[in-house]
Amino acid sequence: MEKFMEPIDFIDVNKNSRVPMYQQIVDSIINNISNGNIKLNDKLPSINSISEDFYLSRDTVEKAYSILKDRNIIVSIPRRGYYVSKIEATHKLKILFLVNKLSTHKMIIYNSFVNRLGLNSKIDLVIYHCDEFFFLNTLNNNKEGYDYYVIMPHFKTDTQKHASFTEDTLKVINEIPKNKLLVLDNLIPPISEEVSAVYQEFDNDIYEALKKGIEKIHKYNKLILIYPEKSVYPYPRRILRGFRKFCLEKNIDFEILNEVCDDMVFIKGDLFITIEESDLVNLVNQLRENEFKIGQDIGIISYNDTPLKQLLGIAVVSTNFKIMGESAAQMILDNKLENFKVPFNFIDRNSI
Repeated sequence: MEKFMEPIDFIDVNKNSRVPMYQQIVDSIINNISNGNIKLNDKLPSINSISEDFYLSRDTVEKAYSILKDRNIIVSIPRRGYYVSKIEATHKLKILFLVNKLSTHKMIIYNSFVNRLGLNSKIDLVIYHCDEFFFLNTLNNNKEGYDYYVIMPHFKTDTQKHASFTEDTLKVINEIPKNKLLVLDNLIPPISEEVSAVYQEFDNDIYEALKKGIEKIHKYNKLILIYPEKSVYPYPRRILRGFRKFCLEKNIDFEILNEVCDDMVFIKGDLFITIEESDLVNLVNQLRENEFKIGQDIGIISYNDTPLKQLLGIAVVSTNFKIMGESAAQMILDNKLENFKVPFNFIDRNSI
């Protein structure tokens, strides 16, 4: 005779897994609702029974059930217990992910975000190219229908300058319920404390990172930042503020240029900081053509790390984009309102 399976029989917890045990309970229940093992209105095991059967703390099980309740997958009925309230539990989280440009770094954020959320989410990726009108139009046409709105606020003004927000973008962003909004990569000062945010501090980040590399930097006579003033995708001007602050405090001779131009004049003892990949490539090619030894005659630090820079031994100042994406996803999974500043570091390599 076939054994009748209770909902608790379908719950699977692997204590050797690196996935938090509360998340394993959530995933296990959702997956079994999806495949029909656990049905609408089925009574779920009590917190005590899961705790005892799997040797888990009550807090762990309570956290799992709290997440399922917040997502309206289960309901708690006083003195009766927990019941499945949504048969399409999969109620895959619908997320609108608005990113300002398609780059290696932004895709690392997006991919780590998607991987951490797992299969129980449907993410619509929209690239708005730092264009205010495109951004506004996308949000105005999608005010309903999403569980979360993840936005990277980087806009360009009429003069190609960078802006974290504009009056119009701030207005439409404020129309999104705060519990559905997550700001990523760049803070929006007027609303940052009221919503979840995973962000960089562009001025303080480069300042602190360069301080960590001060011993190597002091080998050089002049520090030159290549800041692309008229880039199609403008960079935060706070990078300039942090750079200037560092150079002035440390009494370092410095210069800020728009690009690495052809036939650049190089002098031994120069240290370049590049932001755009094209400037880094042009710089390396010219130094090789002029037979300068990188890391000895001329130094290079690049902004934002990539696997290729690791391979080539290019020193960088960089945030951790993988942590950024994973942290944002975890806030959504935990239904948590939090501000988290992603670590930003100086990574020493052979180019300096």
